[in-house]
Amino acid sequence: MPNPDPCLPPVSGPLAALPATGAPERIDLGSLSTRCQTVGPEHAARLARELWGLSGDITRLDTEKDDTFALRQQDRKLIFKIANPAEPPAELDLQIQTLAHLNRHAPDLPVPQIVPALNGAALVALPLADGVRHARMMTYLEGDLLDTLPPLGPEQYRIGEMNAKLRLAMTDFRHPFAARQLAWDIRHLPRLAELLDHVPDQSQRSALTRAFRQILSLRDDIEALPRQILHNDFSRSNLLVDRRKAQPITGIIDFGDVVETAVAIDLSTAMLNQLPRDAAEQGQDGMFAGPTRLFEGHIAHAPLSKAERRLLPHLVFARVVTRALLTLWRAGQFPENRAYILRNTAQGWAQLDWYLSQNPAALSARLL
Repeated sequence: MPNPDPCLPPVSGPLAALPATGAPERIDLGSLSTRCQTVGPEHAARLARELWGLSGDITRLDTEKDDTFALRQQDRKLIFKIANPAEPPAELDLQIQTLAHLNRHAPDLPVPQIVPALNGAALVALPLADGVRHARMMTYLEGDLLDTLPPLGPEQYRIGEMNAKLRLAMTDFRHPFAARQLAWDIRHLPRLAELLDHVPDQSQRSALTRAFRQILSLRDDIEALPRQILHNDFSRSNLLVDRRKAQPITGIIDFGDVVETAVAIDLSTAMLNQLPRDAAEQGQDGMFAGPTRLFEGHIAHAPLSKAERRLLPHLVFARVVTRALLTLWRAGQFPENRAYILRNTAQGWAQLDWYLSQNPAALSARLL
């Protein structure tokens, strides 16, 4: 059953260690806090057949909060998504219209295409046991998940280029739901303060609180950054590659976090996902080499102001803090999906230690 109160529970504790800037409002975690009953492959296959007229072999894919399937036919593959019951139609329409805009205005960008149902609708309401859920069908993009491969320097530069091209293609896109408040948008990190109390390890909680305080001091500067509608999760988990090709990036997927946010925040999320995950990835280049290569690829196509450049390193680690807070809390709420939820969290502690060891002023000047 859906969580009747998707907002954060009232807690105290680490909040006492934060600056007295006024208590931020809680943020509604919506579908991140809502449990849904699993739709089995047989049921999904029947829905795809009845509503889309499509049949084939169907396989469940691991996801964070919904039911997602790969539907394989003789000549093509499709993605069939049944949304979490807490995802409103307007949120899903935002994703659908984003893809439609990109397919019209930037057809060279490798993003999915929506496949309409038999009645012509892009989104179909399904009255299921846990409430009305909405389904959509998309084309399947081929390639290896970048998250499963070791990083390559030239590829990191190309990822920055692709991020810039996506940003530019979305500059004139508008949607009434894009101003939504999204927990994964680090503009709203102050409103996640109460999740500090859900970090069980005392040393980790202390590190997160220190970083939280440092980033909170930049809140006014972050709020002043230029904004537009952006992907907001340009991560290694959402990029497909084929390294046999001259242009190895074959897919940009998962537009579930699309939101109007700061351009620098979107770029910082992409940069975060090029931080080394372990000593082998870090090599001799250091912690920030991969993100810097991505940054250089981005600014080769799209400019950034000095104010954006100064904040970028801090925004990268604001996302590390956000990821830790949300995933540790959600792992406690959904222990059956703990492995998937926490798949990228462990690497963040060394990244956070590095951030806290840096001189803030020197870090701000790093990309000028």
